Amino acid sequence: MDSLHPYARELGDFLRARRSRLRPHDVGLEPGGRRKVTGLRREELALLAGLSTDYYQRIEQGREVRPSDDVLDALAGALGLDDKERRHLFTLAHAARRSMPARVDRDPERVPESTRRLLRVMDTPAVILGRHLDLLDWNPMAQALLGDPDGYQADRLNMLLLLFDDTLTGERSCPDWERQALDYIGMMRAAVATDPTHPRATAIVGELSIRSAQFRRLWAQHDVRESVSGTKTFRIPGVGDIVLDWDTYPLPGNPGSVMLVFTAEPGSADADRLQLLASLHATRSALANKHPSQKDASVGKLSERQSHHR
Repeated sequence: MDSLHPYARELGDFLRARRSRLRPHDVGLEPGGRRKVTGLRREELALLAGLSTDYYQRIEQGREVRPSDDVLDALAGALGLDDKERRHLFTLAHAARRSMPARVDRDPERVPESTRRLLRVMDTPAVILGRHLDLLDWNPMAQALLGDPDGYQADRLNMLLLLFDDTLTGERSCPDWERQALDYIGMMRAAVATDPTHPRATAIVGELSIRSAQFRRLWAQHDVRESVSGTKTFRIPGVGDIVLDWDTYPLPGNPGSVMLVFTAEPGSADADRLQLLASLHATRSALANKHPSQKDASVGKLSERQSHHR
């Protein structure tokens, strides 16, 4: 294994990012004199983990080293990692121990027909996201709520690319836009941990790193998410505000793929508005089928609707 091992690089970058977020007083150390780094120094973290500075430095630099599980435990404790961050650390380190990366599945992602049927019979908005957050499928209620994916090329139907699309800037003014961005970035980080050189991940991260300073800053934090959830308010012309909870559910037999589902509290005004939206969309879709030249004016392009998250 050499310094170009992709998992060793990811491991080193993750450790460096986690070290930089800690301050001496967080771990009971005196800050001392002038510091050239904002976080802990390498020697400070090595001391906390019971390692030599040289050994820790080689791990962080991605040089030839195979940290044992005991060493990983010590580093996780010194860095104060939570459960998902600890799992991420072990995933990267175990992969970095191998002289050659394990073979990973890079076949095109497909949504099983049974999952498509489930999506169609659900009476609430839901979409299928691939391991790299590509939008693979959606049901009519999701189209009514989120907008029409038509008009996008298939390789542009990606939640991260849409979120950082410079032509869709309305949501960036909302207070929790960054939190949603971190959720999706964290999910992408989890995907990258399983295959750092996957062409799709490389293309998406590479494009956004070049054209978005916001993405570069958030990506450098090395936050990781295994699944995400939250609450979002959609502002729909002619219907009003709809407050929905959203959650992600892993799909069986499809590593990394999730179903993203939006739900309203049963019997609430939001549930009533959601059903009204569904009825309006169904009616307009039926009219559009009879008159193909007519387009459903209530459905905008994906991600254009104003909304906020909490």
